[in-house]
Amino acid sequence: MSELVRIQVKGLTKQYRLGEVGTGTLSHDLNRFWHKLRGKEDPYSIVTENNDRTIQTHSKYTWALDDINFEVKEGEVLGIIGRNGAGKSTLLKILSKVTGPTSGNIKINGRIASLLEVGTGMHPELTGKENVYLNGAILGMTKKEITSKFDEIVEFSGIAKYIDTPLKRYSSGMRVRLGFAVAAFLEPEILIVDEVLAVGDAEFQRKAIGKMKEVSGESGRTVLFVSHNMGAIRNLCDRSVLMENGKITFIGPTEDAISKYLNLNAQNQETNLLKVTNRIGNGKLQFSGIRLQDKEENLKSEIFTGDFLRIAIDFVKNKELDTSSIILAINLRNAFDENILFYVSDEMGVKFKCINGKKGTFVLEFPSLMLRPGRYNIRLLAMENDTAFENFLDNIDNAKSIEVLPTDFYHSGKILREETCAHLDAKLFIIE
Repeated sequence: MSELVRIQVKGLTKQYRLGEVGTGTLSHDLNRFWHKLRGKEDPYSIVTENNDRTIQTHSKYTWALDDINFEVKEGEVLGIIGRNGAGKSTLLKILSKVTGPTSGNIKINGRIASLLEVGTGMHPELTGKENVYLNGAILGMTKKEITSKFDEIVEFSGIAKYIDTPLKRYSSGMRVRLGFAVAAFLEPEILIVDEVLAVGDAEFQRKAIGKMKEVSGESGRTVLFVSHNMGAIRNLCDRSVLMENGKITFIGPTEDAISKYLNLNAQNQETNLLKVTNRIGNGKLQFSGIRLQDKEENLKSEIFTGDFLRIAIDFVKNKELDTSSIILAINLRNAFDENILFYVSDEMGVKFKCINGKKGTFVLEFPSLMLRPGRYNIRLLAMENDTAFENFLDNIDNAKSIEVLPTDFYHSGKILREETCAHLDAKLFIIE
């Protein structure tokens, strides 16, 4: 990778005034100017409220970005991840010069092409063809240069039939296809892509990710990529930035950034299954909690295909119930309520040890959970001695769900499609 720094950001902040259309008022601007003349600090920069949307604020101001520092080198693909409202899109808008910062320094070395929102930089009354030439001219390219790339742009976007149709007639997906093709093929030194790719279909997303990989690797262009698709981030980016409440909380290897992000998204408390009312069973044993964990027992709500997964199922029971007589069934179903995985303890040759106390934990471990991308619901069922209905101890549908994220599992450059597939290897046991 080249040592040339394409983007350098130091001490970047962005402040918004809540409840206002603009960023301030005339009285505030005059007050700021008066303080500046006297060499005093900006009176509206002394704000303690951060960008945590979960907390009700009493200030008229909030920091959308607070002390952002990083740099991106030529040929690097930098991922930017974080929950909604973390400040990702605000950062990209400032770098794209859509809006200005409150303070800080930004140095950009090269032409920027940005794809921030559907239709950004395109005129709805102009045809697709006219918009291609318009965007090329904005990037400083000659008509001859644009013409040399035009056929590739149209072919990649897949909208040749409508290229002479006004943009206002395009669907959002068509606009994204054309916008991305223009940004990628007109050869800017820096390509900035927001979550807008989520609008396109799965096949186009794969093409777009492949193209970004190509332009960074072969052409040495710099890419900033914001996405909630952790499979795409993992496949495309060697280094990533994790943002939370307007701050950078981590910058480094993508695997570490994703791990921290997924832990951030995991539920902070265990699911209390004792509050579930639509359950079936005689109540001698009741499921009381369920936790999804990694090898270090960190809580998880999302994993990648092939990751280790530990399902810890807490229970309470009558003291006289012999746990060695329990048959446990754990069922994973897809979004269509189809059975994908079904584990029954007696079929697995598992006989639980006797627990004399009133509570314990069943543990099901998957060394490598081979589920394709999608959301899976977990059903729990416990029976005594056999599987007859009258022997049901407890039965809970949809006790919890797990999101399996798309990734390039086979390292083929292709992200797994969302289709039903499962691997059956697992280990089941009980602990006090």
